[in-house]
Amino acid sequence: MRRNCIPYRKQQGVSLIEVLITTVVFSIGVLGISGLGAFAKRATFESVQRSAAAELAYTLLEEMRSNKAALETYLAAGTLGRGSLGAEPAPDCDAPGVNCTAVEFATHSLWMWEQVLDTGMETAGGNGTGGLVSPTACITGPAGAVAGTYVVTIVWRDVTEISNPGFNNCGTGTGLYGPNNAFRRLAVVQSFIDPTI
Repeated sequence: MRRNCIPYRKQQGVSLIEVLITTVVFSIGVLGISGLGAFAKRATFESVQRSAAAELAYTLLEEMRSNKAALETYLAAGTLGRGSLGAEPAPDCDAPGVNCTAVEFATHSLWMWEQVLDTGMETAGGNGTGGLVSPTACITGPAGAVAGTYVVTIVWRDVTEISNPGFNNCGTGTGLYGPNNAFRRLAVVQSFIDPTI
């Protein structure tokens, strides 16, 4: 006796389950790539901030080294940032034909350096771009401006929190760097300067 059997047919097309699994796997991959892109962007931003801070600190230390006769003036500036030095001091030592003393040069160069710190090293249409976020700078050195180690610390606000924001107190009382200064980042650059040589 022969039964009427439906012949076995090979599967054709794709089932809905397979489409769902493929979509989920693809979505997880896209989310992973997006997260990696965000992480890379944040890391690049942090790197640019750190490089800018280090360049600013080295620039100021080199100015101090080249104008050793006015080391007291640099040390007296103490904490810089957010226009703490006020209006541009006279005379303008960068103007042609103006002869400045070492102290006048230091006062003017500190003011100009603070302008760069506050507005960024790049400008577009007169506005600072690419600068540090909420910067503060501190200058320390031996009392009496004698031979010793001079330190320029630059602090800025980052986008991520850390539990130990650093050993240096520069900028800690400003309230700019979040609770417990968790968003505070710092670059510390030091150099030995001997005013007698």
